[in-house]
Amino acid sequence: MEPLIGLKRNEPGIDSPTNTVGPPLPTSSSEKVNAVIHYYRGEMGRMTSWRDRLDRTSNWAITVVAALLSISLSTPSSHHGVIVFGMLLITLLLLIEARRYRFFDIYRGRVRQLERYYFAQVLSPQAEINLDWASSIAQSLRKPVFLISYREGLVRRIRRNYCWMYLILILAWGLKISSPILLPDDTNAEVVSRWSDLVQNASLGPVAGWIVLAIVGALYAAILTASLYNEPDDGEFAFGDAHV
Repeated sequence: MEPLIGLKRNEPGIDSPTNTVGPPLPTSSSEKVNAVIHYYRGEMGRMTSWRDRLDRTSNWAITVVAALLSISLSTPSSHHGVIVFGMLLITLLLLIEARRYRFFDIYRGRVRQLERYYFAQVLSPQAEINLDWASSIAQSLRKPVFLISYREGLVRRIRRNYCWMYLILILAWGLKISSPILLPDDTNAEVVSRWSDLVQNASLGPVAGWIVLAIVGALYAAILTASLYNEPDDGEFAFGDAHV
């Protein structure tokens, strides 16, 4: 390969790392404003994309709940295990949505900082406490980190959407195992009167009914704890009431 014309051996060439420079940084105020506007649009696009993923997972969970309830309660031949299976499915969707929510929270935090500290100041300048807001965005861009833990993401999604789905499922499951008319071995009784019958109805194949009741009870104890959890007002939740 012939050397490049006009370049000496000790001069930076195409293959030299010293020649790999990025685009020039904005120098004038108008260029900086233009860069901030385009960056805001990009972050809005990413935030909207992750928000759409969140809504899609929630829609899947609602569809699963509606479909399995219609199957389980429509005929006595349908086993109550269908509802338990629905609990497992929406738990899986909840775990997926909590992970997606952590990514969404990163971009939502950047967008809100731009809106609160830049665009709000452009529209109506006020004295701000945090004058170094841009450095936190720059640090997040250089080294992106999650702003909330996975547990906190689970708690937020349970409180926003999933607690109501779990409530509907547990009511339907309780109705199914306590109403003989909705069970395959139909009797004249309208409701189970003995605890032993309820435990027997809750069994799933070789799994004893008391084990199923214990597992479901532990799951719903965790759901209730998350639903009643008082979240500290830090981060974006310290500003306003409109939150996802």
